[in-house]
Amino acid sequence: MAYNRRSKNITEGVARAPNRSMYYGMGYTEGDFGKPMIGVANGHSTITPCNSGLQRLADAAVDGLKAAGANPQVFGVPTISDGMSMGTEGMKYSLASREVIADCVETCVGGQWMDGVVVIGGCDKNMPGGMMGMLRANVPAIYVYGGTILPGKYKGQDLNIVSVFEAVGQFSAGKMSEEDFCQIERRAIPGSGSCGGMYTANTMSSSFEALGMSLPFSSTMANVEDPIVAYTAEAARVLVEAVKADLKPRDIVTRKSIENAVAVIMATGGSTNAVLHFLAIAHAAGVEWTIDDFERVRRKVPVICDLKPSGRYMAIDLHRAGGIPQVMKVLLDAGLLHGDCITITGKTVAENLADVPAQPRADQDVIRPISNPMYEQGHLAILKGNLSPEGCVAKITGLKNPVITGPARVFDDEQSALAAIMAGKIKAGDVMVLRYLGPKGGPGMPEMLAPTGALIGQGLGESVGLITDGRFSGGTWGMVVGHVAPEAYAGGLIALVQEGDTITIDAHQLLLQLNVPDAEIAARRAAWKQPAPRYTRGVLAKFARNAATASRGAVLDGD
Repeated sequence: MAYNRRSKNITEGVARAPNRSMYYGMGYTEGDFGKPMIGVANGHSTITPCNSGLQRLADAAVDGLKAAGANPQVFGVPTISDGMSMGTEGMKYSLASREVIADCVETCVGGQWMDGVVVIGGCDKNMPGGMMGMLRANVPAIYVYGGTILPGKYKGQDLNIVSVFEAVGQFSAGKMSEEDFCQIERRAIPGSGSCGGMYTANTMSSSFEALGMSLPFSSTMANVEDPIVAYTAEAARVLVEAVKADLKPRDIVTRKSIENAVAVIMATGGSTNAVLHFLAIAHAAGVEWTIDDFERVRRKVPVICDLKPSGRYMAIDLHRAGGIPQVMKVLLDAGLLHGDCITITGKTVAENLADVPAQPRADQDVIRPISNPMYEQGHLAILKGNLSPEGCVAKITGLKNPVITGPARVFDDEQSALAAIMAGKIKAGDVMVLRYLGPKGGPGMPEMLAPTGALIGQGLGESVGLITDGRFSGGTWGMVVGHVAPEAYAGGLIALVQEGDTITIDAHQLLLQLNVPDAEIAARRAAWKQPAPRYTRGVLAKFARNAATASRGAVLDGD
C-alpha cells in the first residue's frame, strides 16, 4: 500500500503514544494504524432538500471504505440553500459559503493528516467549495454528488424550483390564478435532491464527471433512487485504489481537463456560475485559466442537449438518455475533448468512454448528434466593452435575438428592482441595471433569480435587458448579463450609469456598452464616491475585504 501519512506521522518520536490514545478512544485497534485514513466530508443537513438525502450516501461511503481496507473519518461541511435564501439578505452568504466549505475540507484533511478524502455534497456551493478544498489539500480525492431531484407534477407539466419564481411573475401580471400559483408552490419540490434542471448544482456535478474527479454516470442520478448508493460505495473503493496509486487531484485537474469540463458545460447549456467557479477551481489547482478561455471553448463547442432552463428536459431525463458519458462520447468523436486526460478511475477519458455508443439513442431527443445541435456554438458568451472591460457573462440560449439597445433603469439593490417589475414599471425595451451587488459591494455577489424569474413570468424575458455585477441562478435565462467587472463598489463604470442612459447588449459582437460621451463619463467619475461597506465585521466583512474581482473567480486567496 502507498505511503500512509498518518501512520508515519504518529509513529515518530514522543508524539506516538498520545496520538494513538485518541484513536484507541474511538475503538481503533493496533492493526488500524497501517490502514489509510480517509476523510468523508459529509454535506448532510436538513437546511435544504439538496442536502437532506446525503446521510445514506455518507453511510455508504463509510461502509465502502471499510470494505476496501481503509479507516473512514467523517466530518461535516456546511451549506447555504440558494433557493431558500434567494431574494433575501441571506443570499449574500451563498458565495461566501463556497470559501467556508473549501476551508473546511482543506482544514480537516490537513489538520488530521488524512491520506485521502471523499467529498459528498448537494447544493450549489458544495461542489466548487469541495473541489477547491480537495485541490488545496491535494491528497487522493473523489467527489460524490448527492443527486438531482425528481420533477414535481401539476396539470401534466413537470415542475422545478424555477417554476415557482416564474409563477410569481405570472400571478402578479394576472396571467395565473391563485389556485394554480399555490399548487405550483406546493408541488414543485417533491422530495430530496438538487434543483432539477441544468442549473448550477447539476452543471457543476456534470462538469466534475468530465473533469475526471467523479465516477462516470454518477453526476445526473436521482437522489431518491437506489443506484446512487451503490455508486457511492464504488466511489469509496475507487478512492482507496487512488490512494494506493498516489493519484492526486492536481494530477487530474489540468488545463486540458478543465477544458473538457468547460466543453461539457457548453454542450449541456449549463449555468453562468460555472464561469466564476471554474476560475476559482483553476486557481486552487494552480492551472492557468482565464475568463477569455471560456469564450475560446464556446466558439467551437455546440449546445447538443435540450435542457432547462431554456430547453425542455430535466437532469434525470439526461441521465436516462445516456448521461454525461454519452455527451462526452459525442464530443470526443468530434475532436472536442482531450481523450488522454487521466481520471480518478486510473483510466483516461477515452478509456472510460470506450463502451459508450458513438451516437445518442434514436428513442430520445435530450441529447442530439453533433450534426444537429440546439445551437452551433456554446451559450455562455463573454462580453466586453466600456461597461465591463474585464469581461462579463451572458447566457444567450433560448433567445431569438440576443441584441438590445435601450434606456437604463437603475437600481442599487435587488429588492427595489423586483418591486419595480412587480408594479409594472419595467417595459419592453428597457435595460435594467442592478449594481453594488458584486463580490465586494453586495457583498458576496447574490443571485438575481427573483427579478429574472419575475420578468420571464410577465413575458418580458426576451424584451428587457438586465445587467448586474451580481450573479444569476443557474435557473435564469433571458437577456441577462452578470458578473460585470470591475464592479460598482470598486468604481467600475456600472456605478456611473444614470437613469435613461442608453445601453447596448450585443451578444453577436460580444459587446456591453454604455453609450455616453467620454467627457460626461469623466465628469461623473470625478464626482463618484465609494459607498461605506455594508458589513464591517464577520464573514461578509472578511469576504468583502478579500474577494478578488469576478473575472478572477472572486477568490479570497488571490495575489
